[in-house]
Amino acid sequence: MLRKLFTAAVFILLANVAVAQYNPLIIPDTISGTTFNLALRDTFKQFLTGNQTITAGINGNFWGPTLIFRKGDTVHINVRSYMNDSTTLHWHGMHLPAVMDGGPHQIIPPGTLWQPYWLVKNQAATYWYHPHLHTMSEQQMTMGLGGFIIVRDSAEGALALPRTYGVDDIPLALTSRSFDASNAFVYVNRHYGDTCLVNGTLHPQVTLPKQFVRLRLLNAENERAYNLGFSDNRNFYIIGNDGGLLNAPVTANRIKIGVGERAEIMVDLGSDAVGSTLELMAYNAGQEFGFGGGEPNTTGAFGSLLNNRNFNVLHIIVGATTSSPVTAVPAALATNTYLTAADATVNRTLLVTDGTPGGAPFQFDHTIFNFTTINKTVNLGATEKWTVINNNVFGHAFHIHDVEFKIVSRSSHPVGAYESGWKDTYYLQVNDTVSFVARFDDYADAIHPFMYHCHFAPHEDGGMMQQFVVVDNTGVGNIEKPSGDYTVYPNPATMRIYFNFTDPSMQVYYVTITNSVGRTMCMLPRPQLGTGIDISNYAPGIYFVQLIDEKTKTTITKKFVKE
Repeated sequence: MLRKLFTAAVFILLANVAVAQYNPLIIPDTISGTTFNLALRDTFKQFLTGNQTITAGINGNFWGPTLIFRKGDTVHINVRSYMNDSTTLHWHGMHLPAVMDGGPHQIIPPGTLWQPYWLVKNQAATYWYHPHLHTMSEQQMTMGLGGFIIVRDSAEGALALPRTYGVDDIPLALTSRSFDASNAFVYVNRHYGDTCLVNGTLHPQVTLPKQFVRLRLLNAENERAYNLGFSDNRNFYIIGNDGGLLNAPVTANRIKIGVGERAEIMVDLGSDAVGSTLELMAYNAGQEFGFGGGEPNTTGAFGSLLNNRNFNVLHIIVGATTSSPVTAVPAALATNTYLTAADATVNRTLLVTDGTPGGAPFQFDHTIFNFTTINKTVNLGATEKWTVINNNVFGHAFHIHDVEFKIVSRSSHPVGAYESGWKDTYYLQVNDTVSFVARFDDYADAIHPFMYHCHFAPHEDGGMMQQFVVVDNTGVGNIEKPSGDYTVYPNPATMRIYFNFTDPSMQVYYVTITNSVGRTMCMLPRPQLGTGIDISNYAPGIYFVQLIDEKTKTTITKKFVKE
């Protein structure tokens, strides 16, 4: 035992010495506008000397581009999967229709084009996208699928904040990986990595200007939480979290971020000498029982060389001031009006259960995830208070799709100022009870559900996930009518196909095109069919259109020929 501890200590010491050789921080490319093309591929990346590591990437070989949306725009996403396995792509934090959400139900088979679109209603903030395929989320996120979303709006744009992407406004996706002898990722029965990565960069460093800079922090781990601060214990300013800007900045020298959470901070480098350095650190030693990555193990399923210790996250070099520096933190940031417990007309309670060693996986209310079980039905327009109780043996990260919420109470400690804004994910400690309030004011859909789950990927994959639908019980727009019929033209076709409906008022909920052997070619949720569907890249042959009517959810299948 002593020999093992000594060996681990030597390894850590040598690893810290080796970090003297830093790598430039990768800043993800950006895509702006209203149309976004994303290609998902199995690929390779050179992390270490020797073999390349098998990875997965979006428009690249690891991670994906940062998508920049503007509030009020309708964005169209063309997701093309070239992967060997099916996947999904979930827009974490986005308020959008369930059929566009990218949860476990919106499966994208290999070779398929999926085309969701939605009106951006979210406030300016940092969001992200990642795979959400049930039982494979951990594997696909480990391989590298994911990316940032930045929403901009006029209110945030009117503030004097750092906003030059990659210069004084830096996205930081924090995660870790372990490698085997052939440089392959280790993730089977190994939930924590041995080496920290930021934006897919091992031992990263970045040069930041001598002024206020903005760091967009994302915990993209499988399970590890982060207690972040700087190596000189300087104060920084928390200006936003999951759902947007706080009403006023919060001064802090530490911030805890659980899996899936985001935070935006501003740090002042204006008094630092050009060429000086400091570290963004994870102060993870000595955390409370249940803190992800706080275990003492260095090996095994919950072992890591980073466990229960402080470690460097990002090496920062202070560079020259830019021509238009931000030199102060605004005293006021936003005018959010938050929900209170008194606003709720429905109260729900969830209990974290099971998860005992050698027993059942973690669950909610002793109920494991099932695709066909709707666990909660929410009325459109309802304001609800949800209380999640964790008397179990481990912490969790609770995430709900569709809405941003306001945390109104914690049993373990007062609600932190940094988490006083709009949230969609929060860290749930052991022996903690957390209540939040949310309003479900859009997007009724009795067919496609939204999810709520633990964002620890192994817990989610194991079934610590349930689903809810939002239903419109007002009767408005719910009148059932016979489904119409349609024809596909031209047929045969060469470039595009169009639809002629017998009932001009008929609306389409979903269109799927498959080839003659059943391979899915494209999936179009609530398609806009005025310009037809592009089939120009299809091989000649017979295809089938499956169209689901919006009102009755009846599926009508037609055949067409591609010449």
